[in-house]
Formats: sequence, C-alpha cells, structure tokens
Amino acid sequence: MRYIIIGAGAVGGAIGGRLFDSGLEVVLVARGTHLDALREHGLRLQLADREEQLRIPAVEGPAELTARDDDVLVLGVKTQDTPAVLDTWGAYGYGTGTGDRAGTGPAVVCAQNGVENERLALRRFADVYGMCVWLPASFLEPGVVSALGAPLTGMLHLGRYPSGSDPTVRAIAADLTAAGFAAPVTEDVMAWKYAKLLGNLANAADAVLGPDEDARRELAARARAEGVAALDAAGIPYIGAEQQARMRGDRVESPQAKHSSTWQSLARGTGSIESDYLNGEIVLLGRRFGVPTPANEALRHAANRAARERRAPGELTAEERAELLGAGN
Repeated sequence: MRYIIIGAGAVGGAIGGRLFDSGLEVVLVARGTHLDALREHGLRLQLADREEQLRIPAVEGPAELTARDDDVLVLGVKTQDTPAVLDTWGAYGYGTGTGDRAGTGPAVVCAQNGVENERLALRRFADVYGMCVWLPASFLEPGVVSALGAPLTGMLHLGRYPSGSDPTVRAIAADLTAAGFAAPVTEDVMAWKYAKLLGNLANAADAVLGPDEDARRELAARARAEGVAALDAAGIPYIGAEQQARMRGDRVESPQAKHSSTWQSLARGTGSIESDYLNGEIVLLGRRFGVPTPANEALRHAANRAARERRAPGELTAEERAELLGAGN
C-alpha cells in the first residue's frame, strides 16, 4: 500500500515518518512553510531513541499524484479543515480501481480527534476507517515533528466506520505494528473515539488557561462531567477509563510536554481551532438531549476567540478568566 498522509503535522508526520522509516511507500501532503521545509530538507522526526532526517516525497495536492489501486489516504488535519480536504480529494482515485475496489476510490483513515470526520468522509468515499489516536507528539516548527513515546511510539485503535473490520484495516494495522505502534483492530472503533473525545474536552482549558494547573483541572473536570451526561443521555457507548488503562498500560510513555493539539494550534498561530468539534460536540448533544453544558460552551467560545485573535496560549484578561471559570457554577 501507498500511504498518502494529508496533514503531516504532529500525528500525521509521526505516522508517516514511522511508516516510511519501516520501508513502506509514503507521501506527505502539506502546505506553506512546512511543505517548503519538507521538500528542501525532508522530515526531521525526533523519536525517543534517535532522530531521523527522512526524505519523504511531499506534495501540496492530488494534482501532483497519479492515483493507484493501493492508495490509502490518512487524514491528519483538524476537523475544521476536513470539508476543504474532502473537496480537494473527493474525486481522487475514482475510476482507477479494479476488482472489488473498482469505482470505490481509495481507503480513507481518519487519524483525527472528534467524531465527525468519519461521517464527513463517508459521504465521499466508500471505505472509511476510524483511528483512535493516542500518540504524544508535537509540531511547532516547519519540517520538524517530535514523537517521543516509548517503548512504542503510540497506540492507534483501528476499525471500519461505522463498525466492523475487514482485510484492508487488518493490513493497515499490520503495517503500523511493524512501524513501531500498537494498532489493535476493533469492531467498534467509535466507542474508543468517543472515549477519546471525553479526554479531549480538556484541550481547550489547556490552551486558554495557560499555567494555572488547578484551574485547568477543575474546569476540565466540569467539562468531562457534562460530556459523560450528554453521551449517556444520547445512548452513545464509549470505552471506560479502566479498560483504556488496562489496554494502554505502560506501552507508550513520553517525557515531552503534555500540551494538547489545541494548545499547539494557538502556539503556531494557525487562526483556527478544533474546539467546535470537541467541546462543541458535547454542546450539540446537550442541546439535542436536554443536558446543560455551560462549561463546554464557555470553553468552545474562549478557544475560538483566542484562535481568531491569534492569542498565545493562556492569554486571557482577568475578566475573561473569571467568566470562564464561573461557567456552570
């Protein structure tokens, strides 16, 4: 298979880099200064035990590629960028397949936070797979990705969307395993992704509250409690904390800073943030099923404002901070 990593940031760069380093065919898709750096120098991948400079082919879009039957598109962009990616890549590979894959287009793996991406992708592609990403990584400098997890780089639960498994996902999992990841195949990958969503509700607090650890924990706990209530009201299953801990154990330990992907978006000044699809998912469910979600609404609003105004992480006025911490109290 050829892996086309659309969004070669922290997660996409780590996955693509490790797959390439294990001998597989990989193409990175990026833009701007990151694409320039990848083309000029390759990907500098910092791992727990070494650093690699990987000369991985890098492109800006599908016009630079010839579609193949064995292509796998791995989406690594934030959810707010998924519609534009699908507009760009939605016709890629149609009409080139043979046998069982004739006319279906490539396999698509959503290596993304949130639970909306798979649904969006399934409108365009027949074979969509969810990936629940547990991969401590950072991307703060063009051309450089740090993924310091050990003894494994990360744990990536995989499954067909909306449920089930098939030979394609098992082959992808085998490649990821050989590349240094744990890659369990599950029949209900979305239960894992909803569990990850509950954890990701803390991302906005990490991004907007800065170094005030006690305040972050307290607000994140309120956001999670609202999330649990909303998922329960909606009847949506998710993997419990005990099962997650038992599965993960000490297989992925990392010394690097535990800042979230949302924090990294503010630090890079990207101008957009994924909180509408993390905290906003709980707000949506709360409105549909009659569950109050004031902490998640406040976090969604604060994170969007910080991204829109290109504020640094933790850059709140005293009034904004007081309003945020008072949400739901």
